[in-house]
Amino acid sequence: MTPQLQQAIKLLAASNLEIETFIADALEANPLLEAGAVSREDGDNGDDGGDIPREEFSSDQLIAQGKGESEAPLDIDSSALDRDRDTGDGRAIGDAEWGSAASSPGASQDLPGIEENRAADLSLADHLDQQIGALACNPREAFVARHIAGLLDEAGYLTADLADIADDLGVDSDCVEDALEVVQMCDPTGVGARDLAECLALQAREADRYDPCMKALLDNLDLVARGEVAQLKRLCRVDDEDFADLLRELRAFDPKPGLAFAPASSDAVVPDVLLSTRDDGDWDIRLNEETLPRLVVNRSYYVQLSQGRPDEQTRGWLKEKLADAHWLIRALDQRQKTILKTAAEIVKQQDGFFRRGVSELRPLTLREVAEQIDMHESTVSRVTSNKYLHCDRGCFELKYFFTSGVASSDGEGASSEAIKSRIKALTDAEDPKKVLSDQKLADLLKEEGFDLARRTVAKYREAIGIGSSAQRRRQKKLATLG
Repeated sequence: MTPQLQQAIKLLAASNLEIETFIADALEANPLLEAGAVSREDGDNGDDGGDIPREEFSSDQLIAQGKGESEAPLDIDSSALDRDRDTGDGRAIGDAEWGSAASSPGASQDLPGIEENRAADLSLADHLDQQIGALACNPREAFVARHIAGLLDEAGYLTADLADIADDLGVDSDCVEDALEVVQMCDPTGVGARDLAECLALQAREADRYDPCMKALLDNLDLVARGEVAQLKRLCRVDDEDFADLLRELRAFDPKPGLAFAPASSDAVVPDVLLSTRDDGDWDIRLNEETLPRLVVNRSYYVQLSQGRPDEQTRGWLKEKLADAHWLIRALDQRQKTILKTAAEIVKQQDGFFRRGVSELRPLTLREVAEQIDMHESTVSRVTSNKYLHCDRGCFELKYFFTSGVASSDGEGASSEAIKSRIKALTDAEDPKKVLSDQKLADLLKEEGFDLARRTVAKYREAIGIGSSAQRRRQKKLATLG
């Protein structure tokens, strides 16, 4: 697999803003490339200097009429991209190699370039996103929870009003409150709180220390700040020693749990795909031209350099730079077709959401979309990463329209309901004298192919109303005595 082929795969996962940075570097490195704005009629998109074509496609045109089918998706056909590309050893890259490269887990590794422009650390929103799919009861709840996670500030607090969120997404307030509970179940404990008292209360509950004394202390944090010790002891109904313990526990909690993660980018999210409604009620979907790179080949400069009877080394350099320029223009054109095709299928599958709100959100997997548009599942995954769609309901990352489950050893994933059912079966069958701890449950689930952390197992267990190992031990002992 050539470096150019690997770089093309990386281009899929990059947002348009990241592409801009990549293009700026390419323009600086290749004198035969220049920014341009040539229409489709002026060229054939690269072969004689034309830039990447601009066209608006509706979802019906793209899906029903098969627009863009003349050029296969990026993970199927490399001939269009490598036709003008000299690999150095005269070996052409075949379809099979391209397909295996696009689907290979390591295909985008060990190369400098576009990925160097991304932050290496995990943001709070990304960290929460990895957990929400496993904790939510259904795709609708997961979607709203991910939306809430994206609204959290750097400290992990939710400052937006729940009623406004419900109105934006077209759901009732109960759905938003349930989704907020999902966010508040995530690690780190305390995220999703609306104020400091709620943040500390969430951590106190996690530590099993949210008793009436701690509740009274958290309800009067203003007195704590002013050092009103005597009044606090009366309100908490504790003596000096117990009050000192309460303060010690309070100081152990983290008032800003979100700061442990990389800060979110201060740049406003710029959508890659724009969705609007046409007069006939159909969808109009197009790429955001404001962030699209436009490249042409500087033919006049190439001719000027070629006419000076350059030596063999210079001719080789010119040939390489011209091939690089043609290849990059074709790769970017293919990337745009792939993004449009994928986004159009998502809009088709989630038509109810865009028209009526989250109540109409349907379960959707990467595989379903991949099968409909004849691409590899890994390609769809890359295309939907770091890409945002703007519609009347707001701006959403494309990956939010997919249902996520729990990772499994076979790579297929498992639904949260399946995991909950398995945990219940294990606890129901456990020996009363050897009650299973959360870590033991996690180990047993891992042996069955479900890769879950102990903390996640505990949250699943609590979500279905199963007590801790100590509580179950007491219940089973009482049942035996009875």
